[in-house]
Amino acid sequence: MDENELNALLGQLLQDLGGAFSVPLVQIGERLGLYEMLTDAGPCTAQELAQKADVNERYLREWLSAQAASKYIGYDPESDTFFMTAEQSYVFADRSSPVYMAPGFSAAAAFAQNEPLVREAFKTGQGIPWGSQTTCLACAVAQFFRPGYENHLLQAWLPALEGGLEKLQSGANVADIGCGHGLTTTMMAKGFPNSQFLGVDFHEPSIEAAREHAAPLALGNLKFDISSANAVSGGFDLVTIFDCLHDMGDPVAAMRHVKEMLGAEGVCMIVEPMAGDSLAENLNPVGRLYYSGSTMVCVPTSLAQETGAALGAQAGEKRLRQLIVEEAGFSSLRRIAETPFNMVLEAKP
Repeated sequence: MDENELNALLGQLLQDLGGAFSVPLVQIGERLGLYEMLTDAGPCTAQELAQKADVNERYLREWLSAQAASKYIGYDPESDTFFMTAEQSYVFADRSSPVYMAPGFSAAAAFAQNEPLVREAFKTGQGIPWGSQTTCLACAVAQFFRPGYENHLLQAWLPALEGGLEKLQSGANVADIGCGHGLTTTMMAKGFPNSQFLGVDFHEPSIEAAREHAAPLALGNLKFDISSANAVSGGFDLVTIFDCLHDMGDPVAAMRHVKEMLGAEGVCMIVEPMAGDSLAENLNPVGRLYYSGSTMVCVPTSLAQETGAALGAQAGEKRLRQLIVEEAGFSSLRRIAETPFNMVLEAKP
């Protein structure tokens, strides 16, 4: 045994356990608005922040101490004050930031709640329907992806489509497949009032949430329906699929149906988790997150549907190209944009 290798592994495990133990603490900070209050207040003592936040000082001091030990916030021992740097605020307090990561901890909590179901599925090989998983999962997933969508969808991804922006501005018919809570559908409908948008998802509670979230905006060009990808009817200029193609039980059949939905000049935009084409390429922090989430959610969800393809969240562009072009019959597929967390693909019939 190499003692240096052992110590390095133990050091990594300590970091990992610290992150795992931080999951409920970050949720508390996010839900009580503590990061925002600390950012606004500037350097302050636990007692001062407790008064501002109207929370118990003893609980808050322990929370602040844990956050400082995690380096999620700063601490000045001379003045016994806590503070947030601009970078810390950008990650934990600015909900409009493209790297607002606090919702990721809620997703981690949802994955942990799924553990008994997934553990049993390991033995049976059976899938776990999306609606049978922990009730907060859909909410957590929606909030985890929201910052990326808000900062890239209208600003970079849609403009990267060949001729897509002009169609959307003049008036296009758009279907958002697997829309979940409808965040992407609503963003597009709000941004392009001349176009018509239909958001569909097979999970009824998610569609109910989508309708509830969109209702205050009173968008006349937006509607949501409960439907699987293969059951959507009508002709569309644009079909979008955000972070859910790999969750489908039969993604090839879904893409064949999308091809039928699109006119000759139509286009499909597929947003999938960033991944290389091999396991070796994905042995990195982003791949680690996605393989873990895929084990707990994506693979079980796919195995519960139709043929249970179980692509997984790290399928990679090469496998997606094979699926979309060679198997589903699209004429072309190209990567039009990417972020550290997503790759954006354009498929043409």
